Amino acid sequence: MTTITPDSYLAALPSDQQRALGALRQQLRALLPDAVEVMSYAMPGFRLGKKMVAGYAGFAKHCGLYPHSGGIIPQITDEIDALGFKWSKSGVLFTPAHPLPETLVDRIVALRLAEIGA
Repeated sequence: MTTITPDSYLAALPSDQQRALGALRQQLRALLPDAVEVMSYAMPGFRLGKKMVAGYAGFAKHCGLYPHSGGIIPQITDEIDALGFKWSKSGVLFTPAHPLPETLVDRIVALRLAEIGA
């Protein structure tokens, strides 16, 4: 049985998703220097202690950023809508051609860190 790692997960994606999610991964790594990079819920992500902070994933027609909380995205739906991204309670969807702005990623991570008391 092969263990899936964040590196192998990204390597299996189309090249445009590899680039987009690779950039998101680097931003998350910079925002969360003390976090451990793990696979959780079949997606790469970052954990502080026992709490997942954020995960990301690639799908057939989009990518997503998931703050592992149903309470984060609903707080900022107006911001997300104004930027033209689709969202659900659990995450924000984007395409490699239209990646998430760094400021939005920063905001999502900051809200999640505040929520978990980090």
